Amino acid sequence: MDMEEKLAQIGITGKLFKLYIAAVQLGEAPVQAVAAHAGLARTTAYDVLDRLEQEALIRIEERNGRRYVIAEDPVGMLQRLELRRQVISDVMPQIRSLYNGAKGKPQIRFYEGEEGVQTVLWDTLTCQSKFLRGILSMNELIEAPGLAEMDVYIEERLKRGIALKVLRSPNKDVEKIWPSGQEQLRELRYAPEGVTLGVTQYVYDNKVSIISSKRENYGLIIESEDFANLQSVLFETLWSISTPAKFDTSN
Repeated sequence: MDMEEKLAQIGITGKLFKLYIAAVQLGEAPVQAVAAHAGLARTTAYDVLDRLEQEALIRIEERNGRRYVIAEDPVGMLQRLELRRQVISDVMPQIRSLYNGAKGKPQIRFYEGEEGVQTVLWDTLTCQSKFLRGILSMNELIEAPGLAEMDVYIEERLKRGIALKVLRSPNKDVEKIWPSGQEQLRELRYAPEGVTLGVTQYVYDNKVSIISSKRENYGLIIESEDFANLQSVLFETLWSISTPAKFDTSN
């Protein structure tokens, strides 16, 4: 596959390709010279050059009544593609949510292994409501994804201003960490005696995310408004009979 075919895959094709290569080869030249080098009429070249300028592949400067085409460093193309990929990655959960809502059907995504667990955990920070309902099994989370990853996750949750209303079981707590607190945007209650919450679950927007124990080692995201509403009701029911947590973390 030659250069023209490869650039065509990212939309630089036909007249765009001819003018872009001409601009790169000349480095800096009047519009008429670039158009002639590309084998195009000047009037045709203007619209195409505007598109190249919008893509930040070239810039056009006015000098003494003449317009000059200046090619940008091609390495910027990689940087822009990476930025686009990051932007698309960031907005993808919202776009998929709108898409699935229009389709009117639930979506279930299953992720295996440590990377899968991290994917599901970090997806909770895409919540548009800025509010999470969580059932956390501390001893399981300390094993996977691990305390270091949880610390980074909590720091990012706070940066994004996402509040957490969380239920835990006393027999699953292994450290005096993650207490209630306004600074931590966390409200913690302990489930009634005899109720063991051994799997981590988050409910947010129209999603329910589940993180298994390290033994089963998977993550699951269910996008369904009905299911999320049901899990929210069940959470609030359990919350109402649970005990606000009070413990000393100074030692």
